[in-house]
Amino acid sequence: MSFLRPSALYELLITYSSLRWMPCQSWGFLRWPGLEGFMRLLVVVLLWSMLSEIRHIPSSSMYPTLRVGDRIIVEKASFYIRSPAIHDIVTFRDPTKQPGDKEQGDFIKRIVAKAGDFVQVNHGRLFVNGIAQKEDFIAERPTYKSNLTIVPQGHVYVLGDNRNNSYDSHFWGPLPIKNIVGRFVMCCYRPSNC
Repeated sequence: MSFLRPSALYELLITYSSLRWMPCQSWGFLRWPGLEGFMRLLVVVLLWSMLSEIRHIPSSSMYPTLRVGDRIIVEKASFYIRSPAIHDIVTFRDPTKQPGDKEQGDFIKRIVAKAGDFVQVNHGRLFVNGIAQKEDFIAERPTYKSNLTIVPQGHVYVLGDNRNNSYDSHFWGPLPIKNIVGRFVMCCYRPSNC
């Protein structure tokens, strides 16, 4: 009886070598990974915890880029292989506190100038090396004026995106690069009420 024989198409699919194995033919891929898989997972978790961290935004100094309550991912490895760049958003230890102080907070701000640059805020604009900067990410134009500042070697100049409500370099001067903890990568959680 010819109607019980497999069709020619079925035989072609079975004999064609790349289609012979399919993941659903073997349920072995659902097994627990075993000790080797567990060790790989452990290494990934340890590397992740050493090279990055999740931070909470407590103030509106970086509004509108970051809002109060946002959870962000900060990576801590890239500044070992490259220098901080203009427009990097960085977290750093408070430069006004001494290393032994118990209440040493961390801040998050945007780098606007690096070593050797002349920085000034005047007439509601940021000037770097005498050139007015185009900043479409700030909340509003600054209402304050700052003196002309030269950023020394090993330092950067940081400002919050909410310029009028930010405790930043226009108060305490250039930030030492050694105080930088990490670089903002992305926002991983934003409260729905914001």
